[in-house]
Amino acid sequence: MARAPSLTLFLCGDVMTGRGIDQILPQPSNPRIHEPYVDDARAYVQMAETAHGPVPRPVPFDYIWGDALAVLARTPPDARIINLETSVTRSDEHWPGKGIHYRMHPDNVACLTAARIDVCALANNHVLDFGPAGLRETLDTLGQAGVATAGAGESLLEARTPAVVPVPGAGRVVVFAAGHESSGILPGWAATGDRPGLDVLPDLSEATADGLLERVRGARRAGDVVVASIHWGGNWGYEVTPAQQRFARRLLDGGVDLVHGHSSHHPRPVEIHRGKLILYGCGDFLDDYEGIPGYEEFRDDLTLMYFATVEPETGRLAALRLVPMQIRNLRLNRASAADAGWLARTLDRVSRPFGARVEASGEGTLTVHAG
Repeated sequence: MARAPSLTLFLCGDVMTGRGIDQILPQPSNPRIHEPYVDDARAYVQMAETAHGPVPRPVPFDYIWGDALAVLARTPPDARIINLETSVTRSDEHWPGKGIHYRMHPDNVACLTAARIDVCALANNHVLDFGPAGLRETLDTLGQAGVATAGAGESLLEARTPAVVPVPGAGRVVVFAAGHESSGILPGWAATGDRPGLDVLPDLSEATADGLLERVRGARRAGDVVVASIHWGGNWGYEVTPAQQRFARRLLDGGVDLVHGHSSHHPRPVEIHRGKLILYGCGDFLDDYEGIPGYEEFRDDLTLMYFATVEPETGRLAALRLVPMQIRNLRLNRASAADAGWLARTLDRVSRPFGARVEASGEGTLTVHAG
């Protein structure tokens, strides 16, 4: 019997198309926001312009992806998976007492389809910024646009239902998404039997991992590649907690093929555990933080496109290629050779304790292998 063909996934961290990015798209939301120091979302566009020059507006829907689109076109992946960290809604009913609210106008959803995104993980700390009504509109808008979702729903059952991407002639990519309150998810955002919300992990215990694995076993078919997309941890630093590592490893040992972690504003360590991939934090991929000072040592302006090739029969990682980008003028631009080298050295240093080596390779890309 012939071996099943390997599948290549494009993964990235947080895609935050609300607030400042929403304001440059063709149909911006009401710019009024409710933050301690800023009350107009256009201020984030102005900060980006102060840092790096004028930003056109309105921009075409594909503008924000910039050079990433050419990379995706050159080696098209079998599935494109992002963490969408914004509500997609017209609602003005922001969540009371929360300091930051992200919202993108539903008429701007074409900025996601412009990059042919297959799956949006939604179990994060911004998708309910405009309450249950905003979540419902988010789900409806993405569904109508043909983008699958995971991690949020009208009930806990729906929030726990995986997104499925059929790959003609090569099985399926199955994505489960969940979040942990260490990322800032509010306790009241957890879905229940009859309340909309997120699949929130109560803890990172073996029992919680086993509950997720039970759902994986119920959904998996032969030839599937199963991804667990998890929103966890703080914004800054390279620390991976022992609980995170135990949880991720148990998922891989129990039948998940790849752990896709996010929440951090910059890339965190990579681990190769028994041949399978753990991304502890992919970093922000698209945001409106350009021009905001602080934490410069982490270079959150540098972002990564992760291309993971997985063998469906074993779940083992066949190859991992990273393409560095830089956010400038609220769009993605290829990072310079110097910046790609900095990312390679930094990720290699923090990933070595987890059994992974990161090297700069030709054309400004990075490769990751066990070592």
